Amino acid sequence: MKINHEKDSELLKALGHPIRLKIVDGLMSGHECNVNKIVKELQIPQSTVSQHLKVLRSSAIIDYHKKGVITCYHVINERVKDIIKVLKK
Repeated sequence: MKINHEKDSELLKALGHPIRLKIVDGLMSGHECNVNKIVKELQIPQSTVSQHLKVLRSSAIIDYHKKGVITCYHVINERVKDIIKVLKK
């Protein structure tokens, strides 16, 4: 896959914070889905999680869908999925 320096640097900036990296990794591992689960897993305030989710959404890394009243987040960016897989090696 060819490197798109502009787009890839933006993705890496968004992933550059340890909490955001943990959120994306957790979403890919299926351990977390909604804000409450992420808060419980990472043991950080809900407002902090929401701020990081906003950055990830605005970078088109994650999206969400509703399950009744619950908002469930998931990784939608294939490039990010590949990056996380490489980091886990």
